[in-house]
Amino acid sequence: MDQTSVSGQGTPSDRASLQEGVSVSVVGWKDVLSLTKPGINLSNAWACLTGLWLASNGAWDWGNLSLTLAGILLVVGGSCALNNSMDGDIDRFMERTKNRPVPAGRIHRETAFALGALLTAVGEALLFLGVNPLTAFLAACGAFLYVVIYSLWLKRVSVSNTIVGSLSGAVPPLVGWTAVRDTLDWPAWVLFGILFLWQPPHFFALAILKKEDYRKADIPMLPVVKGSRATWIQMTAFVALLIPVSLLPVLSGTVGGGYLLIASVLGGIYFCLSVRGMFATEEKKWARRMFRFSLAYLTVILTALAVFADTALP
Repeated sequence: MDQTSVSGQGTPSDRASLQEGVSVSVVGWKDVLSLTKPGINLSNAWACLTGLWLASNGAWDWGNLSLTLAGILLVVGGSCALNNSMDGDIDRFMERTKNRPVPAGRIHRETAFALGALLTAVGEALLFLGVNPLTAFLAACGAFLYVVIYSLWLKRVSVSNTIVGSLSGAVPPLVGWTAVRDTLDWPAWVLFGILFLWQPPHFFALAILKKEDYRKADIPMLPVVKGSRATWIQMTAFVALLIPVSLLPVLSGTVGGGYLLIASVLGGIYFCLSVRGMFATEEKKWARRMFRFSLAYLTVILTALAVFADTALP
């Protein structure tokens, strides 16, 4: 997609003056923890754990498991802290994010940046020295995509930011797989595909819900730049692609018939819910349903992959 920008109400001078006018209070542990975005961090860890479980045939090494999870939690948490540092100037213009530690003035942007860099470095060291170089490299690629390509660059200038950001969010199962196999096999790429295709409908639904926030912050999200219909078309297209890709683990023999039933039913419901958006009279009500269902979908799909895994994978 072409790079584009939108006109918002928050100018650089406004942001600078607001940054200067905020006083920083004593940092609490809850604020420090929130910098790492625990919800996002745990969902990434769960995706990583799914890849690790499938690769290990259900008989993982606990030492390897501990190091891998610690590494991914640190890298993802560090990347999120870096994102919070970089987004401090725009987060204050959005109702959803204005009370985060950096825009609210409870933590300096420099402090958040230093913490993020430290956590990411420690996580990478754990993965490189304790697991294997390939796993560390993949985690570093995910962090680079999220922090530099998405947060620092595309989020502010291009409507394609969500698609590129989805690449980084699809890396954790690759990390889990290579932590065991030290190579990228076909099932790992299928997991990557599921995570990648799931993210655009999820984040587009959020963008519809918070469209005015994004407009005020001058962030070129798809609903702001292209409108709701274009967003609906892309959401439905990604859900339609997600359904067959989510069934590939069955065709490859990675999982059994129980997963096939669950993935088929969930995929059908997700697609029908997405199509209903074309006729929805209350856009935000529909988007909220899409957003909530997407969370349930991913949680159940990842759990079903683990529960119905073929523990005799070669």
